[in-house]
Amino acid sequence: MMHKVIFYPVGNGDTSQIILANGKRLLFDFRHQKQGEESDSPYIDLKKRLTDELKEARRDYFDVVAFTHGDEDHIAHSTEFFELQHAKKYQGDGRIKIKNLWVPASMILDTATHDQQSAEFVIWRQEARYRLKQGKDIQVFSKPDKLRDWLKQNGLTLESRKHLITDAGSLARGFSLTTDQVEFFCHSPFIKHCDEGDQLRNEAALIFQVRFEIDGTRYNYFAIGDSEYDVLEDIVSISKFHKNDDRLDWDLFNIPHHCSSNALAEEKGEKETIPTELVKELLCHGQNEAYMVSSSHPIKDTAEAYEQAQPPHIQAKKAYKRYLAKVGGRDLLVTMEEPNTKKPEPLVFEISGSGGRLAQKVGTGAAILISSRPPRAG
Repeated sequence: MMHKVIFYPVGNGDTSQIILANGKRLLFDFRHQKQGEESDSPYIDLKKRLTDELKEARRDYFDVVAFTHGDEDHIAHSTEFFELQHAKKYQGDGRIKIKNLWVPASMILDTATHDQQSAEFVIWRQEARYRLKQGKDIQVFSKPDKLRDWLKQNGLTLESRKHLITDAGSLARGFSLTTDQVEFFCHSPFIKHCDEGDQLRNEAALIFQVRFEIDGTRYNYFAIGDSEYDVLEDIVSISKFHKNDDRLDWDLFNIPHHCSSNALAEEKGEKETIPTELVKELLCHGQNEAYMVSSSHPIKDTAEAYEQAQPPHIQAKKAYKRYLAKVGGRDLLVTMEEPNTKKPEPLVFEISGSGGRLAQKVGTGAAILISSRPPRAG
């Protein structure tokens, strides 16, 4: 048995899954596109795909569902798929259960009104608050002063919910290298990001270094989701200050925000984005034979592409490829391009004591394995 990291083709959005060798499953974000239910659509039918995978594993639940933040491209149609504890109308009818919900503190604290946020975000905010009040089945990341105040307003104390809260710079509860061969080091959100403003912010999103360690071989997956360059700069600076430089290492890098140039620098650049110095440092922590994955629409190299405002940005892709080559990386893959743009398939990375490797689909439906590198000691 081996661990798997799977990226699903959902357009400019995020859905990925980690399946551990012991059978535990962690889903990160959920974006179902209705178009994916049509046979000629390039989008995956995410609901059917995940339901079939769970059925094959004889499960009706995920051990963890983590929402990195509440933007629409990370939660679309999720309230139709999952069973929620706070209201009976979201229960039964084959809904998929969530044993543990992971959210940034900002999803609890967001005070935007219903007309300022998506209807689904409001529902998830209710669910997260309900679970925190109940004192179970949730892990909240960061404990800003606002969270202490919110708990007090609801007749609770920070101490009474301390076991459900994890700070940046700490390991997520419930997993360890000893029992699961994996640990989740939380890089973000920082307290300052959760205490700024009243609405949900990308700056307060979840960012993890997921470390696998099997028979002395270490493999690091940097799971970023949506983020901008200043947050990544903070992560590099703070990691170096605490002498946690190894927590910046990566063998698999989830390119932030659908390959937006904003994750590299303020200026997109005419032909190529120039990353800030601290972001360069993070990119240079890539290991030999590493992969990058952009969860995004296809990235075209055309005159029009250089002018488009919304990601993905070809200028950013060129920057990532430059630094991937610098560290001896293997490839940058775009979810909506593999194996082709007409019918993309999930990207599956398999991780064992021999390191990591990409399992690629071929025309017959069989899989071929591309080795990432020979074993190396942690």
